Amino acid sequence: MKTVAILGPTASGKSDLAIALAKESGAYILSLDSLSVYRKIDIASAKPSLRQREEVKHFGIDEIEVDTHFSVGLYTELFREASRRTKAEGRPLIIVGGTGFYLKMLIEGISDLPPMPEPIKERVSRLMLDLHEAYKTLRRIDRNYADSISGTDRYRIEKGLQIYFLTDELPSRYFKANPPKPLLDSVALYEIAVDKETLQKRIEARTKAMFKEGLVDEIADLEYRYGRACNPMKAIGIREVLDYFDAKSSLKETEEKIVIHTRQLAKRQRTFNRTQFPPHPLLDADALFKEVSVLLKG
Repeated sequence: MKTVAILGPTASGKSDLAIALAKESGAYILSLDSLSVYRKIDIASAKPSLRQREEVKHFGIDEIEVDTHFSVGLYTELFREASRRTKAEGRPLIIVGGTGFYLKMLIEGISDLPPMPEPIKERVSRLMLDLHEAYKTLRRIDRNYADSISGTDRYRIEKGLQIYFLTDELPSRYFKANPPKPLLDSVALYEIAVDKETLQKRIEARTKAMFKEGLVDEIADLEYRYGRACNPMKAIGIREVLDYFDAKSSLKETEEKIVIHTRQLAKRQRTFNRTQFPPHPLLDADALFKEVSVLLKG
């Protein structure tokens, strides 16, 4: 099975490029996006349209409800399902999206974890509602492990707490005895290149389109159904509209805030892709399409 991963900042056009490649090669797509996985978050996530998903099979989109906890463990299951399907049908797999952390976990692997009883899952989930406090708790338990990870690394903080409460063993010792096993051992990694000015214009245009498509109404419905405590309700494009509901900003200011925060996210994504992955081709959309198309046909 040929597997290609296309990285790039939000609004860079990588999803449309992946769909074009999939239509040409018969590939399936695994979404690498932490918001598109939720049902009913359609406009705010800028997920592919229903028509696009009818034309190309996608995994990782509309998989869970907004109030369901999403984790790297669940993402690995989505990858395994996509991998099984593509292998069985003899198709390539294209992994695409802005959440590079999930791809990094597939490449580097995760440690085997013992079955986690629901009471422990629930206990840790309550702690994880306040990430800062969860990290402080983990640091009191195992300072060496906590100092080896970021205070914003939700996945590793959660797993460290789960391991401790389940086994009463320090996470640093457990993970040393159970090193990670890669799930994706062969992938052709590419990144779409787009200059800052072009990306800024694309972000502004996409944000305007989201409001025209009904972003405010979508988020009002999400708040009515799920409240504000769920993790996806803190995402860019959602939290700014919730501030608008609270009269903290005008509609024009809300749009401007989404553009600014999206631009900041794009910068973080570029930095992550540059520093967290092996050296890989950085190509404009046309050159990337040509090179990957040849690879998928070969």
